[in-house]
Amino acid sequence: MRRVCVYCGSSTGKRQEYADAATELADVLVRHELELVYGGADKGIMGIIADAVLELGGKVHGVIPGMLTEKEIAHRGLTELHVVASMHERKTMMAALSDGFIAMPGGYGTLEEIIEIITWGQLRFHDKPCGLLNTGGFFDHLLAYLDHASKEGFLRPENRNMLLVDSDPAGLIQRFERYTAPNVEKWTA
Repeated sequence: MRRVCVYCGSSTGKRQEYADAATELADVLVRHELELVYGGADKGIMGIIADAVLELGGKVHGVIPGMLTEKEIAHRGLTELHVVASMHERKTMMAALSDGFIAMPGGYGTLEEIIEIITWGQLRFHDKPCGLLNTGGFFDHLLAYLDHASKEGFLRPENRNMLLVDSDPAGLIQRFERYTAPNVEKWTA
């Protein structure tokens, strides 16, 4: 792995532990010589992780649609900032630049991005690790839903287990380093 994409909120959320987790993940990425790919904003958890990686001497690649450069306020101090035409182009470029994908606490955008990229993995469009940094149990309800979908026959257990989960950034990166994509069909019987 050379680069890890982190999907996260353009807000900071209500708990300090979200910001702390972003700073801790930044430290783990830099210690493992992994570059950060993210949504390119300088606000919220997005800005915190980008700033922390840069302060530690790491490299940060931002990808932001032109229409969001003012709304989310594009980070102007990155190693590289790609301004693209659309959200679809943003997600495609982020996927192409990255060797793994982590979702941190966030809202609709964060959820949509990690679900899409894990779906691409399930369909074998890529074999890269995808995971959730489950800070303070933030994703517990999503994980319960995925377990329910698997139990009800909508998600193969092997595909359910593709989504790696840890509350510790170092533990999640270790899981990424050991990851092998399953070789099973997406469809259940």
